Amino acid sequence: MLQKRFAPGDKLPNENDLSQSLGVSRTTLREAVRYLVAQGVLSVQRGRGTFISDDLSVFNKYDVSTLSHARLADMYEIRLMFEPQCTMLACFRATEEELQGIFDQAAHVEQLVREDGNWPDEDQRFHEMIAAASHNEFIIRMFPIINAAVTEAMEMTNNADGLKNIVIYDNRDICGFLRLRDGAGAKSAMSIHIRHVINALGLSAGEV
Repeated sequence: MLQKRFAPGDKLPNENDLSQSLGVSRTTLREAVRYLVAQGVLSVQRGRGTFISDDLSVFNKYDVSTLSHARLADMYEIRLMFEPQCTMLACFRATEEELQGIFDQAAHVEQLVREDGNWPDEDQRFHEMIAAASHNEFIIRMFPIINAAVTEAMEMTNNADGLKNIVIYDNRDICGFLRLRDGAGAKSAMSIHIRHVINALGLSAGEV
């Protein structure tokens, strides 16, 4: 399980260190921080730096009835910024045991999907295991916050059947590249997966 998370009030690393650690440009990082500030996850204190907001209880569970379309688009845009890079890092850094755990979890998710079981929570676990296998402290600690709305977003969609097919076949593709330790392929597969979900949720390309 992912044990290390940022606590309310924690300060983020400086921009240079964070962008290098994540393997993303400073421009991309600034965009992600901007969205997280808008969501209330982060706060910028002039002259001191960027901090985790003091009250994150609202992000433990979104109220689906009040989750706005634009806000959901913002959360998925953040996923596009971080999760493909996270998957590429997992290709290079995961142990064989971690990879096998990811593959086993993907098979478990597929079984639940085919049996109409409670697959969304287990699919989230699949993504969390990939994040953990990145061995990047920032990603591991930030991932639960970035992904806070994902399960609820799946539950609010009217395209459940479409999401089921996306989960089965996209997870297979992601695992295939992880098995080969093909970082570029894994990064692309995760990006494609997130965009598939965006389309299934009805979020227009202009919003993400």
